[in-house]
Amino acid sequence: MLGKALMRQWIGDDVTGLGSAQADIRVADQVATALGHTTPEWIVLAAAYTDVDGCEVNPALAAAVNTKGAVNVAKLAAGMGSKLLFVSTDYVFDGRKTSPYQTSDPRNPINVYGRTKAEAEETIATILPECCIVRTSWLFGPGGKCFPDTILKLASSRREIDVVNDQRGCPTYTFDLADAIIKLCKVGAQEVIHCTNRGACSWFDFAAEIIRQSERKTTLRPTTSDRFVRPAERPRYSVLSSASLAEYGIEMRSWQQTLPHYLRERPAP
Repeated sequence: MLGKALMRQWIGDDVTGLGSAQADIRVADQVATALGHTTPEWIVLAAAYTDVDGCEVNPALAAAVNTKGAVNVAKLAAGMGSKLLFVSTDYVFDGRKTSPYQTSDPRNPINVYGRTKAEAEETIATILPECCIVRTSWLFGPGGKCFPDTILKLASSRREIDVVNDQRGCPTYTFDLADAIIKLCKVGAQEVIHCTNRGACSWFDFAAEIIRQSERKTTLRPTTSDRFVRPAERPRYSVLSSASLAEYGIEMRSWQQTLPHYLRERPAP
């Protein structure tokens, strides 16, 4: 989803979008071959194994993609003299705070996905100390599996939906994140930056706004994480502070304001 948004939003520069068909980032030689014809000023690494439950079930694959694969790209960037922006996650935190996470807060992931991304962050920073690590959360957008798409599909066939109400985070729209990433690259951003749409909510709150704005008649019922047992534990609170993004003069709109755009862009069922 994010790669597609980046390719649509990034204009005025020579931009190449590479996917798994061009290179398996787990294989260093494939990464080198894919980038061997050019020396990019920036490499934006948005590739990841983001199925949180899938990572828990298959930790070896998660580590191969999210850690080893990211390190392969970082080493190549260092060798080419390219700058690197690595897209990371709120799941590097344990969710035990009750106030927004700062970039200086210690990593303490509670699932395999978060651990593989945290390990990638740490290793990449040793390879490229001047890299930019952009942590985001609850990503959604057209062209991929995401929470709003799931809610809308369920709403088309159910009168009632149970939605978890005890996890809080920041929904982030792919096009808004893409715009922020482009701006960060253009100003040569470094270090760790938290980048989400403005505002925090629970999954239930998020679903309620999706139903309201899409004018569906489905009834939502709040429930708890204990009622939806899944392989990977989720942080109960993973709201990211926007202070690091504000230092670059970038302010993102509220997540509620992004939903009309998403609903227009989402393919008709």
